[in-house]
Amino acid sequence: MTTRSDGEGWPAGRQRPLFLYDGDCGFCTRSAQFIRSAVRPTVDIEPWQRMPLATLGVSAGQAGRAVWWIGAHGQRASGAAAIALVLGRSGRVGARGAAWRIAGRVLAVPPVSWVAAGVYPVVAGNRHRLPGATAACAVQPGGAPGR
Repeated sequence: MTTRSDGEGWPAGRQRPLFLYDGDCGFCTRSAQFIRSAVRPTVDIEPWQRMPLATLGVSAGQAGRAVWWIGAHGQRASGAAAIALVLGRSGRVGARGAAWRIAGRVLAVPPVSWVAAGVYPVVAGNRHRLPGATAACAVQPGGAPGR
């Protein structure tokens, strides 16, 4: 996880945290759609290809390898840590919302966070083999997304 709290890299006018995913990857897009509908987080969920990455302080290579959380005050997290933050911001009410928020908290605490941090790169590196995937889902050995 990468964290910054200096507020740099935040586009003017944006007030909610931002969750970036690979919009060219079918598996990633389906996962983002699931998060939108099931978790309903109080964050903006956008494909990294549509965002000003330089302004956000994330390179295309970084965005192609993992999902990213960009907080309103400059906090950045990637991979499993970003997913934990998104789950923790579930906007659902009732038991379902509470369950997602608890899952996010659990995912952020060792030893679960250690396991998640180890599993995430394996899943991300094999996303082209997962349901809904396309050739664009492959991540090349150097970390660049396959196109």
